[in-house]
Amino acid sequence: MESPGAARRRRARPSRARSLLYVGLAAVTVVGGTAAGTAYVRAQAHSGTAPVSSSATAGGEGTVEPVTQPTVDRDALLAAALGSVSVEDGADVSVAVLDPDSGEGASYGTGAFDTASIVKVDILATLLLQAQDADRQLTADEKSYATAMIENSDNDSASALWRVIGEAEGLDAANERFGLTGTTGGDGMLWGLTQTTAADQLTLLRQVFGDDSQLSEASRTYLQGLMGRVAADQHWGVSAAADGSQWALKNGWLARSTTGLWDVNSIGRVTVDGRDCLVAVLSNGNSTKAKGISLVEAVAKAAVSAVNEEG
Repeated sequence: MESPGAARRRRARPSRARSLLYVGLAAVTVVGGTAAGTAYVRAQAHSGTAPVSSSATAGGEGTVEPVTQPTVDRDALLAAALGSVSVEDGADVSVAVLDPDSGEGASYGTGAFDTASIVKVDILATLLLQAQDADRQLTADEKSYATAMIENSDNDSASALWRVIGEAEGLDAANERFGLTGTTGGDGMLWGLTQTTAADQLTLLRQVFGDDSQLSEASRTYLQGLMGRVAADQHWGVSAAADGSQWALKNGWLARSTTGLWDVNSIGRVTVDGRDCLVAVLSNGNSTKAKGISLVEAVAKAAVSAVNEEG
């Protein structure tokens, strides 16, 4: 169990139970940011053209008239896919997904969530970026901490590297370069209470797994490798959406001391039918860790199906 050991006031949530579909249909039209500046992902539906047709004009010259194919509303597909997934009363969930090759993506839900231990990916990405800036390699101690932090989700190692990067100030500075706009580092040593959005975690995943990144190829390969070797007891989360063992992830779980309710998050890359997908699922207010894991896995499966479904 992970616990930074400090309480932060939780946001008020609706007290009634509801299905994801009911909330999702209202949420899918949300684009841009909230008043607090939180950014969200819009589904990137492709619009193509069918084979052109020609017709004769009065002058005998042919004209070409492209026939526009209907676009696919991936947000709506995601909301529909989530129709059979229920959320406990008082719990919240948000997801963002992207097929990097096709550009198809979708999102569901809004708001900021505690990172719990998924922030460890951000901590290591920040360390690697700082090392690149200084034109140096990670030290032996830093590599040891990084391995334990990602593969075993070791909190002491995370705290050690949190200090190395300059705590929240260092994380926030790196995130500005990474393109994260809705993430704020936790106070003091409370790295697990860093606030983030699903859209920002998807942006971070693009930095880790994409070519258009502030991180060098060597840095990306290193971080990807650690995320592909997490301990066996952490083989859950977005990996549920993969076929076989083609995945790389980091999970986070945290019981809040003020309520006893659980934050359960999972981010990573999964491969389905030969196609890679980046997926970030965030949740809070779960009554147990097990229920949070079940929710995250169900949502991850729905998200991947939404971007893979043919229009």
